[in-house]
Amino acid sequence: MAKRGKKYQQAVALVNPDLEYTLEEACDLVKKTSSTNFDASVDIDIRLGVDPRHADQMVRGTVSLPHGTGKEVRVLALVNESKQAEATEAGADHVGLDDYIAKIEDGWAEIDVIIATPDVMGKLGKLGRFLGPRGLMPNPKSGTVTMDVAEAVKTVKAGQIDFRVDKAGILHTSVGKVSFNASDLKENAEAFLNTVMRLKPASAKGIYVKSVFMSSTMGPSIPISRTAVTSLN
Repeated sequence: MAKRGKKYQQAVALVNPDLEYTLEEACDLVKKTSSTNFDASVDIDIRLGVDPRHADQMVRGTVSLPHGTGKEVRVLALVNESKQAEATEAGADHVGLDDYIAKIEDGWAEIDVIIATPDVMGKLGKLGRFLGPRGLMPNPKSGTVTMDVAEAVKTVKAGQIDFRVDKAGILHTSVGKVSFNASDLKENAEAFLNTVMRLKPASAKGIYVKSVFMSSTMGPSIPISRTAVTSLN
């Protein structure tokens, strides 16, 4: 087993494994336990009491983080010519249709989000094997298939994130950067967690939120009290 570095061991020593922290405490501690030389992401992992194999227990949604993600989101707008000026003016990094479909088929993937209008989705079907595994396929449920291209681009650029429970029943997302103030991290985390609580499937039985952890990139996990999450308004 690989030996952990000195900085990581010092960070781990700051986290009491026998405690569950409040959200405020975790947001303060995650900054102290980051030892990278870059502005690390702050991630939240939630283990849910759902079975994603059943469609009525799938937890998926979007949320706009009040303080953004701290990451520059690269947006591709796949739209017909009549919508291309709108997408460009709204701030999309790449705008086009057939030319970008060809680039994606050739392996290009230097994007984070794709926004498309409903009338072009027929052309995007063949891109499923390229975009699906990367989570890039536009979807009406995430607001990335819409006729209001400008609003969608602005929303994504402002810090909207899309999340989906994996096959193990775990949600994973980033809620900011270590450079954020602890209070801003807390507000971002609350926005995400509140959305997850509202999306609880009616068919889910037993405990919905089983465990919650916060961590920075390459940093130790910080357990968050379930009560601190389930009591959010």
